[in-house]
Amino acid sequence: MEIGAVSTSGVATRPGYSAAKQRTIDTALRLFAEHGVSGTSLQMIADVVGITKAAIYHQFRTKDEIVVAVVESELAGLAAAVSVAESQDDAVRARQVLVEQVVALVVRRRQLVGMLQTDPVLVRSLAENAPFQRMIEGLIAAHIGDVGDSGVKVKVAMVSAAIGGAVTHPLVADLDDEVLYAHLLEITHRLLEIPG
Repeated sequence: MEIGAVSTSGVATRPGYSAAKQRTIDTALRLFAEHGVSGTSLQMIADVVGITKAAIYHQFRTKDEIVVAVVESELAGLAAAVSVAESQDDAVRARQVLVEQVVALVVRRRQLVGMLQTDPVLVRSLAENAPFQRMIEGLIAAHIGDVGDSGVKVKVAMVSAAIGGAVTHPLVADLDDEVLYAHLLEITHRLLEIPG
């Protein structure tokens, strides 16, 4: 699978924001990755977008609304990966496709993954996002095991942390996406006991 080929063909796309709002969200995401959510002001976002702070307030009433929009925008890629996996006819193939899709997505967005996993504001936002929690629980139940099983929860948390940590680790900063993807996919298949 080509690294940029996480399919979104009609299954899940970013929420339907106007072009102006999407520019603000994309800018906020870049600034959050560079400065953290707490270190990014609405004025900084406005300056980079090239509009006034009042125009930002016209699009989003609060910074928290921007954070939620950023989270929703990023989760659309994960929702697309889940949808592609669920469209498979065979359970084993569905697990393989899910891992391929998620690893490709994480590698492609590796500059942002560290922020999504470690920024306290974004971590809290994900923890409080009910649709995200339902999607993750459904994903685990359908493709990995009983979500109530503590061993399954630990396995998923460990693999998730390992993938996120690997793509942001300084040791792999010089690897191109294709090489990193191939190695991560092979290791993830082994960790989750999925036939490669």
